[in-house]
Amino acid sequence: MKLAITKERLDGETRVAASVETVKKLSALGFDVIVESGAGAHASISDALYQEAGATIASTEADALKDADIVFKVRAPGADEVTLMKRGAMVVAIMNPYDDKTRIQSYATAGLNAFAMEFMPRITRAQSMDVLSSQSNLAGYKAVINAAAAFTRAMPMMMTAAGTIAPARAFIMGVGVAGLQAIATAKRLGCIVTATDVRATTKEQVESLGGTFIMVESDETGDGGGGYAKEMSDDYKRRQAELVAEHLKKQDLVITTALIPGRPAPVLVTEEMVKSMKPGSIIVDLAAERGGNCPLTEAGKTVVKHGVTIIGELNVAGQLAVDASALYAKNLLNFITPLIDKETKSLAINWEDEIITGTALTKDGAIIHPSLREGGN
Repeated sequence: MKLAITKERLDGETRVAASVETVKKLSALGFDVIVESGAGAHASISDALYQEAGATIASTEADALKDADIVFKVRAPGADEVTLMKRGAMVVAIMNPYDDKTRIQSYATAGLNAFAMEFMPRITRAQSMDVLSSQSNLAGYKAVINAAAAFTRAMPMMMTAAGTIAPARAFIMGVGVAGLQAIATAKRLGCIVTATDVRATTKEQVESLGGTFIMVESDETGDGGGGYAKEMSDDYKRRQAELVAEHLKKQDLVITTALIPGRPAPVLVTEEMVKSMKPGSIIVDLAAERGGNCPLTEAGKTVVKHGVTIIGELNVAGQLAVDASALYAKNLLNFITPLIDKETKSLAINWEDEIITGTALTKDGAIIHPSLREGGN
């Protein structure tokens, strides 16, 4: 079986879908791994390293994709790439299918079996395949580092002969994987850390990392299942906004991480709240790609509004290309390994398996994921 790894064509995408380690393991599974020349350049993986691991280097994308049975990518393939793939090929990537259902239909029309790694179900045996967790973990860390770089004060408390420097106050909004890593990182840098989430079950996690948990007292639960939050009632949103507005006035660093699958990011920090913040404060909006948790966020830019610096960088995990690629590649390896018949060294997909039904978007010329069919999200 031929498995292809190509360069990422999306502007700003630094990651690659295979590491030296995973190429070795894929080869051991029986794959002929073909890597497009330069695919790992941004992740510090040279063609020579891939070759030493057992891959064949293709000089062009067309050569890499020709007759490939499986294609591993970071981002969803574009129209030009689809035309280079053979019918029946298995394509695995972060697909963002809700953003462009026409693109997903093009995969079906081309006869591709497309799988969205971000749709991986949150079940125990799929934990090692969970790309959202692996990438969000890095994004949460990098968000705090980026905030620290833009902050014009020290973060930890410092006792000096000239006086004492007070510790910075960091507020983390959303306690998922990214939020938890942001809490841990801010705490390590010496901040006084608070955090909020609509899921009361996250309180213990916040406190275990040394943070203080704040939330609206309510019988309403924000647990949407599978580790995700659900949208709350208008009354809850109003009371949460009041609580957050008062708290934000005292904060130096704010990291927002809230996302709802298949929907625009919820607004957590309004313009009025930004106006109330201290001059020189920093907001890092990790939901910038989905519209932002602050309406003043500009995707891909750092802006100053009402004296507050708002960082809306895209692909934050990709700023740590080496580690992000290594983790993502391992997620892909863990996904494909159970699908290989060890005796025949061929694909043996169980289309009824929960992991497959959760991630498969197209098969045999049709869109098959329930959320993408007519009447879905």
